[in-house]
Amino acid sequence: MDSTFAYIFSRLAPYYPEGEARALARLVLEARLGFTWPEICMGKDTPLPLEQRREVENIVERLRRKEPVQYILGQADFHGRTFEIAPGVLIPRPETEELADWIIGDNKARHAEGLRILDIGTGSGCIAITLADAFPRACVSAMDISGDALRIARRNAQAAGADIAFLQTDIFAEAGKAQPPAAWNLIVSNPPYVCESEKKDMDTNVLAYEPAEALFVPDNDPLRFYRAIGKYACKTLKEGGRLYVEINRAFGEETSALFAGLGLRHVSLKKDFYGNNRMIRCEK
Repeated sequence: MDSTFAYIFSRLAPYYPEGEARALARLVLEARLGFTWPEICMGKDTPLPLEQRREVENIVERLRRKEPVQYILGQADFHGRTFEIAPGVLIPRPETEELADWIIGDNKARHAEGLRILDIGTGSGCIAITLADAFPRACVSAMDISGDALRIARRNAQAAGADIAFLQTDIFAEAGKAQPPAAWNLIVSNPPYVCESEKKDMDTNVLAYEPAEALFVPDNDPLRFYRAIGKYACKTLKEGGRLYVEINRAFGEETSALFAGLGLRHVSLKKDFYGNNRMIRCEK
């Protein structure tokens, strides 16, 4: 009898590139059924009890419909940690890990013990929790407009032992408020930045399953979130405080100019691993 790995691969091969189909088969067996890779190679994933066979078949069918494996398994890896993920919460991306690495590398020796950090649009909480781990004496807060996202983020923080203050609010409302006291040493955000016109180039697993409100912005105002975040940062960053954001690679210069126009200084545009303009750092 073929192994369960071979069965999953054969069912997925018509729908995914070969390497991705193999990776998905391995992930399902490791993350959902608890097999190690040596056990899979030795064929110990076969035979399975009836209940597990039915579970595998259900997962395969969902994958054939291009549902993201992270939603099927209820988890995603980010920066060496496994996070709970569910529909309604954006799946963390490797590019966002690069943003977290930039922040950590920049600030590890810079007032690390007294940092006050805010994550705007926290989603699963992956950035906030990663920074809380990197700066254990920092005071970390996170905001999101989505109650569903915040419920997941709170559970992820509890699982990680991270003491994070979560707030359900809208950055546009916060940016429009009267001048608040300077509160933050660092503000970070990975806001929606994909233009509606870019949908035609995106995969089904993103368009059909991930939350549109966490991804898309109108073509006629692609920088709307950065304008609000920049205004809020100008009001609430302490002198010398830094703002870090992930951006649409098509609008690196425009986003940099927006921040400079708001009065933020030392605006730095950074490329990701693939050579795309992906992150900006600036300072009050």
